[in-house]
Amino acid sequence: MVTIVDTLNRPQQETAARPRHPEKAHRPDNPIQRKPKWIRVKAPTSQVYRETKDVVRDNNLVTVCEEAGCPNIGECWSKKHASFMILGDTCTRACAFCNVKTGMPGPVDHNEAQGVADAVATMGLEHVVITSVDRDDLEDGGARHFANVIAAIRKTAPQTTVEVLTPDFLRKEGALEIVAAAKPDVFNHNLETVPSKYLTVRPGARYFHSIRLLQKVKELDPEMFTKSGIMVGLGEVRNEVLQLMDDLRAADVDFLTIGQYLQPSRKHHPVLSFVTPDEFKAYERIAYAKGFLKVSASPLTRSSHHAGEDFADLRAARKAKLGH
Repeated sequence: MVTIVDTLNRPQQETAARPRHPEKAHRPDNPIQRKPKWIRVKAPTSQVYRETKDVVRDNNLVTVCEEAGCPNIGECWSKKHASFMILGDTCTRACAFCNVKTGMPGPVDHNEAQGVADAVATMGLEHVVITSVDRDDLEDGGARHFANVIAAIRKTAPQTTVEVLTPDFLRKEGALEIVAAAKPDVFNHNLETVPSKYLTVRPGARYFHSIRLLQKVKELDPEMFTKSGIMVGLGEVRNEVLQLMDDLRAADVDFLTIGQYLQPSRKHHPVLSFVTPDEFKAYERIAYAKGFLKVSASPLTRSSHHAGEDFADLRAARKAKLGH
């Protein structure tokens, strides 16, 4: 019998002695709502899932799949898809939605780039996503490390296409240029939510800085695909989401993802609404009408979910648009 479990942003096991998010302890408790029937995923059980897990462990790597409590880990790892999180597992920011721990990160592991590249080669990945925690403690925000990881993958697994999901590099002059010069195939930076929610949901970031970051990528390399994503259910209203789409299109962003926010723990921002599958479909239709080359919108959509297949769709959509 297949077990169905609620793993979407499932709260981590915590103990009184060592809570996962001590920096959020001062926040009031927000009861976790029961999830609707359309948000269910299968427990990971496949042999390939276990093999992928072994590769990650053997190379001493961190994945956002695990750290963020992603619901799609069973599906993705069973297909040998993984999103690697570089620069450690501790973030310098404390966003109200995020399940990654906050604190002072350790030193940069300069062997990590080759470790990621070796794992990519071992797994035979056609497409890989590289993301990171925010590293406000570093002069370049970790940009050079991103570039080193990309270079190592290019050398060790030249057949693999590379997608980066970067922090905002706020107040890190020249950082964006370093990553763009490394020529990832897709440059992703998530807005996460609409601007009116930044103060409570993403207080360390600035909405229009993130828009400008994505716009600048296109100015540096018009051929590079750009991508961004948001969560819904945080209290936004429909017209705010539509305006956000327009802001992204003004920055010439190619790909938009929209997924349902779910609360990692009682200390995180509450879910204020569950968006129905029909509403997601409506957002998808509108986004395509506004000119995005690719849109993924569903309750279980996450930024890196189906990234390889989506990259193929992106290339095909651009060719069709150009009439090739």
